[in-house]
Amino acid sequence: MNSAEIRQKFLDFFASKQHQIVPSAPIVVKDDPTLMFINSGMAPFKDYFLGNKPAPNKRVADTQKCLRVSGKHNDLEEVGYDTYHHTMFEMLGNWSFGDYFKKEALEWSWELLTEVYQLPKDRLYVSVFQGDQSENLPMDQDAFNIWKSMIAEDRILMGSKKDNFWEMGDTGPCGPCSEIHIDLRTEEERAQVDGKELVNNDHPQVVEIWNNVFMEFNRLADGSLVKLPAQHVDTGMGFERLCMAIQGKRSNYDTDVFQPLIQFIAKEAGVTYGEDEKKDIAIRVIADHIRAISFTIADGQLPSNNKAGYVIRRILRRAVRYGFTFLDFKQPFLYKLTEVLAEQTAHVFPELKQQLGFVQRVIEEEENAFLRTLENGLKRLDALEDSFKQNNNTIDGKTAFELYDTFGFPLDLTALIAREKGLSVDEAGFGKEMEQQKNRSRNASATEQSDWVILQPDVVNEFVGYDCDISEAHIVRYRQVKAKNKSEYHLVLDKTPFYAESGGQVGDTGYLISDTEQVEVLDTKKENDLILHITAKLPQNVEAGFKAEIAAERRNFIRKNHSATHLLHAALRSVLGEHVQQRGSLVNEKLLRFDFSHFAKIEDAELRQIEHIVNERVRQAIPLEERRNVPIDEAKNMGATALFGEKYGEFVRVITFGSDYSVELCGGTHVFNTGNIGYFKIISESSVAAGVRRIEAITATAAEEYMQQQLNELNAVREVLNAQSNVSGAVQKMQDELKAMQKQVEQFELKQLTDLKEELAQQAVPLDGVNLVTARVALNSADYLKKLAFDMRQVVDNLVLILAAEIDGKPQIAVMLSDNLVQDKNLNARQMVRELAKEIKGGGGGQPFYATAGGKDAAGLDAVTAKAQELVKSMING
Repeated sequence: MNSAEIRQKFLDFFASKQHQIVPSAPIVVKDDPTLMFINSGMAPFKDYFLGNKPAPNKRVADTQKCLRVSGKHNDLEEVGYDTYHHTMFEMLGNWSFGDYFKKEALEWSWELLTEVYQLPKDRLYVSVFQGDQSENLPMDQDAFNIWKSMIAEDRILMGSKKDNFWEMGDTGPCGPCSEIHIDLRTEEERAQVDGKELVNNDHPQVVEIWNNVFMEFNRLADGSLVKLPAQHVDTGMGFERLCMAIQGKRSNYDTDVFQPLIQFIAKEAGVTYGEDEKKDIAIRVIADHIRAISFTIADGQLPSNNKAGYVIRRILRRAVRYGFTFLDFKQPFLYKLTEVLAEQTAHVFPELKQQLGFVQRVIEEEENAFLRTLENGLKRLDALEDSFKQNNNTIDGKTAFELYDTFGFPLDLTALIAREKGLSVDEAGFGKEMEQQKNRSRNASATEQSDWVILQPDVVNEFVGYDCDISEAHIVRYRQVKAKNKSEYHLVLDKTPFYAESGGQVGDTGYLISDTEQVEVLDTKKENDLILHITAKLPQNVEAGFKAEIAAERRNFIRKNHSATHLLHAALRSVLGEHVQQRGSLVNEKLLRFDFSHFAKIEDAELRQIEHIVNERVRQAIPLEERRNVPIDEAKNMGATALFGEKYGEFVRVITFGSDYSVELCGGTHVFNTGNIGYFKIISESSVAAGVRRIEAITATAAEEYMQQQLNELNAVREVLNAQSNVSGAVQKMQDELKAMQKQVEQFELKQLTDLKEELAQQAVPLDGVNLVTARVALNSADYLKKLAFDMRQVVDNLVLILAAEIDGKPQIAVMLSDNLVQDKNLNARQMVRELAKEIKGGGGGQPFYATAGGKDAAGLDAVTAKAQELVKSMING
């Protein structure tokens, strides 16, 4: 049975049990501040477990893309070394939201595994929660009794809270769980040790494949447990491990989930998988990591230097490092794997194949950038090699950490390079630096949040901001959040006109007004499906009735910019092509920023055309056509643009400005007709990532003020140039005159340089078989200092030249040697310049025949020339 058949049998089985089969949510999380990525099958359904909104279907099944590389669930360091941990993996799951419970969940899991997949019963073990006295939690007797009717009692194992009580995080829904494990060892191995002894002991062939979680409790911030109003089932079965079990393999990587990738990598590297353990680990790391990299980019997360983007960049660089170190990949190679992966997964995750060219471009550019960084790191090691040898042939911990933090060198790569150079690494010092950084990161991100105080438990918050700017409201729950010595409150209302930050549009600000007070709303954000009104203080009477009133003028500018973004998107596709896809946006009251896929700089003529099209649509005053609660398939049939990486429900909101021009799925706020935008002006176009361009633009009053400012500046230039008509001609004339003057100055300076060369050549002092020239010179640039040194080399034999200069207020030193002095007398310009640089509180380096240094103390330049003769003598005489 191949992997596609295994996946489909799971979905078909639960469809037969009246479960709705839903698509995987995007792997990148956009509306939950507690998660960067979906890290478990249940994460997309948190709202239902938390009671934030009712589940549209009581029974659901799916296969969910998951990523575990940070936080509580972090498998990164095990990936590639063992046979069953992964960064990106699929989680097969079936869910009950207040419907069936333990009996059905356990019986169906047993039926699927033993009757549909026909896994041997004598290789399966199950575990149930043994209870926990400290939590006052009893043993899960119900689960035990259900299992006893299906499996021998000696195969039912008792599990501790660590293994058999599942928690979403420090707070939130949780409950006992019942795991199913399989023993994949040989008959000989099984005869020697009973499989039950190896369950939950990290044995590579005795692994958990399915976990049935029974959500019964909610963990509060104070650590206590309270019963949930409804009981839920949350199950997860690792798809890759299931394939290993059904296909009779001893490693996930031996299944057809990974083998196409592994064989492609091995062929590219010119090696055979299975012959060299270090190479095999590298191949497994790469095969695993390309899945995480590709799907997160396809779901809208570009590599970057912060948050989720940094996680993806780190995974990508880890894969490149393994290829660079163990497979001799010195050119980009990861991007080639995406085509293999896209073909494998097109039937279940089509988003990768649909965006293949874009994903490949992003990965290849990231690879190129990191390979350059690797090269720079190697140069850094070379430059410091002498100092390491003076430090007991040891790379100190601080430098090792700098290589890790700045250049992406893992400790094992630094250690490998060190061994090649006859050096060692201070690993303890590295660990100390790493721990200090982690502490800084923890302190920067530390937050303390209280439990929700629930005033109206059965009320679901309603957004009315599409239709009004003011509404009557009551607080249904609130909590306090402390971070960085700052305290704020999160208030949830039963009804609100405040738009929560989402889809690139910023959150609303405004006021909550009661009969006795006015509380300012500083921002509005979304957490799962809750709209959070963020305030600096808690209302005195939280049970009072309030008038929720947004800052209407600010919202009005946001509307204009958001609608202009839609018009811009359509214009870009019209001018540049259908390949243009939104990759990010920001819409606030000041401007709009739109990121989109495109592989070349947009020419000025194209920008003018795009701007013209948008302003044409503005002048046409096209009325807004808004349709709410449209079935998703109907919306797509209308031609609505759906964004990759966005999570859409069964019903969506469609925003149309001309059915033949702009039709998009969107939850933001908009103008009632395009004429309200007033005027649209592009103010910048730039690159933000490989294959991604950015346009920033302004509308309405901001655009008018911008154009007036440009006109004022043009008028000021006219006055300065005394040119009322042909301003560009006057500027060109001035530039031509400036170039002519610069050429004259350059010729004068070169003449001075020639004179200085001849003067210095006459000052050469014979010293122990060399001709020493040392001088403090007045030059305008480091380039002239270098030219003078190389010119002197052509006119003075056996030259030892030491020049000192102050350039742009900073001291610089240059040392030049004739080649024969380097070879015959073992003189070294690099050593000499480092010694002289001490006088100017600096450092430097270079080649044996030519080296330079810079410093902080120009007052030490005279000491450099004074020290030169004694230094040369000492080096010549050894």
